[in-house]
Amino acid sequence: MTGPSKAELSAMVEEATIDCHDEEEQLTGFARMVQEYLEVPFTTTVLGMAIHVLDLPLPEPPPKGAEWIAAYRHWAR
Repeated sequence: MTGPSKAELSAMVEEATIDCHDEEEQLTGFARMVQEYLEVPFTTTVLGMAIHVLDLPLPEPPPKGAEWIAAYRHWAR
């Protein structure tokens, strides 16, 4: 299963960050989208301490709404 294309990710970034004036507001926009669309809880395996969402290993198949994590990764990197 493939994820969203770069164009789709860019459109999602635009949707999450529309009307945002700075990076803090953009992060809040992504938090809002993830909270609204990511189906939680989902099971994954993490060894050790908590990790950043960019490094979160997603299960196969990914949970519903995981494309918002992909959009956040696209924006952050």
